[in-house]
Amino acid sequence: MARKTTRKKASAGSTVRKAGRILKKTEKAASATATGRKKVTKKKAKTAAAGKSGSKKKTSKAPARKKRAAQPVISREERDLQTLERIEKLAADVVSRSLARKDPFFDVPTRAVSNMRFNKKERILEMGSNTQRRELFNLNQARKFMQTILLSKGCKDLVEASKTLSLRGMYYMSLHTIEGTKEKTFADQGESDGILEDIEVTLDTLREDLHIFAKKRGTMVGNITVFDNGDEIDCRRMGTGGYAIPSICEPNVIQFGKCEADFVLHVEKDTVWSRFNEDRFWEKHNCILTEGSGQPPRGVRRMLHRLHAELGLPIYCLLDCDPWGHYIYSVIKQGSINLAFESRRMAVPEAKYIGIRSDDYERCDLSDDVKIDLNDRDRTRAKQIAEYPWFQDRRGWQREIKKMLGNGFKMEVEALITKDISYVTEVYVPERLREMDFLD
Repeated sequence: MARKTTRKKASAGSTVRKAGRILKKTEKAASATATGRKKVTKKKAKTAAAGKSGSKKKTSKAPARKKRAAQPVISREERDLQTLERIEKLAADVVSRSLARKDPFFDVPTRAVSNMRFNKKERILEMGSNTQRRELFNLNQARKFMQTILLSKGCKDLVEASKTLSLRGMYYMSLHTIEGTKEKTFADQGESDGILEDIEVTLDTLREDLHIFAKKRGTMVGNITVFDNGDEIDCRRMGTGGYAIPSICEPNVIQFGKCEADFVLHVEKDTVWSRFNEDRFWEKHNCILTEGSGQPPRGVRRMLHRLHAELGLPIYCLLDCDPWGHYIYSVIKQGSINLAFESRRMAVPEAKYIGIRSDDYERCDLSDDVKIDLNDRDRTRAKQIAEYPWFQDRRGWQREIKKMLGNGFKMEVEALITKDISYVTEVYVPERLREMDFLD
């Protein structure tokens, strides 16, 4: 049920006049958006023949799993046309209400924990049906209303020009002082980023379809060839740096070629990833190595999802033994609470947690030097995670979190270096894989 919003009319004459001037500009921009669509040239989509002919190998170590169907590949031109139609419909609705002398508004799905639910059958987070009405002639909402129209117009311009822009670039492209006022369109980039997420859920589209990308953060190496915007990338020959996973990993940009890997090992940090890469773990154990520099960005999560869904590769996660490592696993497995609308194309419900774990202190005979005392924030976060619906009925996770709290300390993956510089690559992870010792 849509949340009712109390409407407050501007009483001051200056405020009404200012809103009137802005409305005229808003109507003009929205009208141009609705009626001035440029034709998007239809080009033949590049054939990723290599992507179809790549061999697949499934690891004999992988637990029984349900392979999820991959999304059908839609050409970039088709996606652009769909995106333009949705932006123009939003603008047309605003224009039609304005011309009818009715208050312009649109409804934005609520991006909050209160509007999130856990789908037990599919084991992913989903957004509910609650919405918030955003009105121009409401003093509490006018700013966000105009910001939404402004950024929607900017996204339309990007799509029509067949160009992309970073989140930072989008902020600057839309930043200016409103004529006749001292009011800036955005106080900072955080405000702009939030509005772009509102546009995603309002249009039922994706940031990638709006031609907006985030900073590259994440790396990959291993037994796979990918085609990035037509360029062939052999991830077996990436040196010490690896292949930088792009922000946009959609099938019309990234295709998979020859894949010989049996599984994907995702590690939390680039420092740990570098140890695995230098030790050629991916070559010895026939896998793909990825890292997300902490909580993986959307591009990395999308890549993991596609590697699993399209190539059937199991995803194993090597993360820190602390509430933040547990949360990162939760985001990879079930999806993000704030971005629940993205879960179906990002979450990997079959992902497994290798470690590091609370009992590794005794199991691996580690020294007291690796202990990092839990603080109050850590304890509170751990208890919150234990109460997540997707962890509540998981006995292994309940034992793990209880053990960590009982220990009173947390540990990083790097703690294993105290055993030997390559202990994690030569002993710890191979043993976990061989024994099928995971948390699910």
